[in-house]
Amino acid sequence: MKEIAGPLTEAGLASLRAEGQPVVLRGLVADWPAVAAARQGDETIIAYLGREPTTRPVGAIAAAPSEQGRFFYTPDATKLNFVRGNGRLETFLADLLRAAAMPDPPAMAVQSEMIDDLLPAFARENRLAALPDVRARIWIGNRIRVGTHWDAKANVACCVAGRRRFTLYPPDQIAALYPGPFEVTPAGVPVSMVDPHAPDLEKYPRFAEAAQHASTGTLEPGDAIYIPYGWWHGVESLESVSILVNYWWTPDCPEGIGSPYDALMHAMFAFRHMPDDQRAVWRGLLDYYVFGAEGDPGAHLPAQAKGVLGPPSRENLAAMRDFIRKVLG
Repeated sequence: MKEIAGPLTEAGLASLRAEGQPVVLRGLVADWPAVAAARQGDETIIAYLGREPTTRPVGAIAAAPSEQGRFFYTPDATKLNFVRGNGRLETFLADLLRAAAMPDPPAMAVQSEMIDDLLPAFARENRLAALPDVRARIWIGNRIRVGTHWDAKANVACCVAGRRRFTLYPPDQIAALYPGPFEVTPAGVPVSMVDPHAPDLEKYPRFAEAAQHASTGTLEPGDAIYIPYGWWHGVESLESVSILVNYWWTPDCPEGIGSPYDALMHAMFAFRHMPDDQRAVWRGLLDYYVFGAEGDPGAHLPAQAKGVLGPPSRENLAAMRDFIRKVLG
């Protein structure tokens, strides 16, 4: 995986996006006070997080030691192998330190909590200049593995405490990653059913192809990684106290558009079980109207007649939303 060092500006981030490849950003947040605290030891970073009272409860997940840190499915893939709970961050942090002294601890994590309303002082002191308007999230846990998944967002993930290993795959490797169910997911979207630590190539033979396209990077405290929109990634936390801060955003998307993930579900509902000849018709329509395979589908229309084929104005988006509401009733 490509690596660069030094600060990152908004223009530099735009350049990374244009390249469309993951990049390890060495030392990007090395000057954060939280990173300095983490370098002094687990107790110091836990004390740094706990110095201000949290403003609300947090959600946490935990899995038995027998799961060896992997948050995933039960063997029949109908349930998850971990439990969820809510409580005070201070309690979780104390439990995390106690678990660090255990020879065989449970896997535990607080995931994707908005920092600015949970730990306002932390948010003020630890900021990423390249994304000044994006709200940061915090992830805290011990030695855990998150299944290979994708996000409908671009991502800059900053390692604060403990090392983290990221393994990434391009979006076009979806078939070789064998996505799991939609109904129950460990990460909010379907995750790969393949364990990259011990892939069963008899059951998942195409994964051998995905492995050829994998790129891996290990972050030290102070490092970060840029994950392009839609890239599959698995994450391993390698220490007994591991903290990550990440920034998700959807670059260049007009405000007010619909959720692509919701549209994917609706598309499966509408098209997937049609006869092949009818699906072929709709594939052509989608290519023409949605993906612009033949260019702008409204280019031949007068400006006043383009309607929903025109630019994404507030009025056009509202008209599409109203139409969808009516038909879904």
